[in-house]
Amino acid sequence: MSWLIQNRIGNTLLRLNPSSSSIAIFSTFIKNLSTASEQLPETLDEYSQSEEIWNVIVGRDGDRDSEDDVFKRLSSDEICKRVNLSDGLVHKLLHRFRDDWRSALGILKWAESCKGHKHSSDAYDMAVDILGKAKKWDRMKEFVERMRGDKLVTLNTVAKIMRRFAGAGEWEEAVGIFDRLGEFGLEKNTESMNLLLDTLCKEKRVEQARVVLLQLKSHITPNAHTFNIFIHGWCKANRVEEALWTIQEMKGHGFRPCVISYTTIIRCYCQQFEFIKVYEMLSEMEANGSPPNSITYTTIMSSLNAQKEFEEALRVATRMKRSGCKPDSLFYNCLLHTLARAGRLEEAERVFRVEMPELGVSINTSTYNSMIAMYCHHDEEDKAIELLKEMESSNLCNPDVHTYQPLLRSCFKRGDVVEVGKLLKEMVTKHHLSLDESTYTFLIQRLCRANMCEWAYCLFEEMISQDITPRHRTCLLLLEEVKKKNMHESAERIEHIMKTVKLTAPVK
Repeated sequence: MSWLIQNRIGNTLLRLNPSSSSIAIFSTFIKNLSTASEQLPETLDEYSQSEEIWNVIVGRDGDRDSEDDVFKRLSSDEICKRVNLSDGLVHKLLHRFRDDWRSALGILKWAESCKGHKHSSDAYDMAVDILGKAKKWDRMKEFVERMRGDKLVTLNTVAKIMRRFAGAGEWEEAVGIFDRLGEFGLEKNTESMNLLLDTLCKEKRVEQARVVLLQLKSHITPNAHTFNIFIHGWCKANRVEEALWTIQEMKGHGFRPCVISYTTIIRCYCQQFEFIKVYEMLSEMEANGSPPNSITYTTIMSSLNAQKEFEEALRVATRMKRSGCKPDSLFYNCLLHTLARAGRLEEAERVFRVEMPELGVSINTSTYNSMIAMYCHHDEEDKAIELLKEMESSNLCNPDVHTYQPLLRSCFKRGDVVEVGKLLKEMVTKHHLSLDESTYTFLIQRLCRANMCEWAYCLFEEMISQDITPRHRTCLLLLEEVKKKNMHESAERIEHIMKTVKLTAPVK
């Protein structure tokens, strides 16, 4: 965390006025969550500058005006006048205001007025994407024309435009952009055609994509990737029969379906729980000279794990080994998870300690995470901590946020909040990790359950300041808890966030 966030949390604590005993228990949560200097820096780093500009635009009450108002605020602010503007800072600001097109345009206008600054093509691309997301088509087209004049339109720009049009159901407009490629100095070829088709298919417009292909294939030759795009598109639309028909069409054009083609269909069958058809497809792949690879088998095992069919998943792993398919780290990470959930700890340890090293399969962070999660799940936390220390001392990989999640869960399970603080300190000071949305959500929920909503609210404020959007149900839970403790200012702040920020919807 930066010094700005530290100050915000400190001020929040003063307003909340928690009990001294509560402070003693939980001080490590806040005191040690910083890798920054305790001294106020003479110059702000890029993140802190972004934070200051955010405050200028939004203010305490979160009021956001027109793009011209935003431009005027930034232009007249003394701190903004001293900002060391860079492409990276502009990118951060546009990302933070990706759901607020007026502020985003105001930022661009202000940045353009700053001496020596010239927008990068990435900044224009982001602006186009933000306007497309807001369905401000006329303004988006203005930007595109401006980019065309400066010869800044790339295939990446075109991809963003087409994706936004297709996502809004304006697929004719997406096709129209493709028709104008020549005006942007771009070529209509197989690559750009595939870009259009892929955009339509990913937005579940596979039928429209089919119409486009029929119109274009007389003068633009499709390739194997073209047909794989359609296989993915039909499967995404849950129309596996059309995907199978595309396999035959692919063969008719002289292309041999590859492992990607078949694995895409297998993934669709897995989502439909049609595992008999999955096994039939495996046999077909072997018969057609496109044997399944590690990704294919891992996909099947993961789907079976999701259905808690752990023994069946292990049989798939055995089939893979017998087939002679070379396993990779992803497969073994999945296998370790399967063994753990099946309660086969000793076998998992043998795979980790013996089998993987013997086969020369690299052990990565996810591998350690699977083992640490296994030990925590089976209440063997001492072994989990030992493995974490081993991971830290090895030169193979470093812990990430997911390494610590099962350890944090175990601490809350036994009611050891002090240990939670120590683990968080270790995460941010020793390994320089930033908490992600799932970790913030977990901590806030568990602290609320532990009757420590003051600290949960501090983490909520930090979460918002780092531009991490909370889930709707997280806000509701925290709001309920702070109201119980008559934390009126905090309750108003949460309600304001719920009204002004586009929250992550509850997981159904």
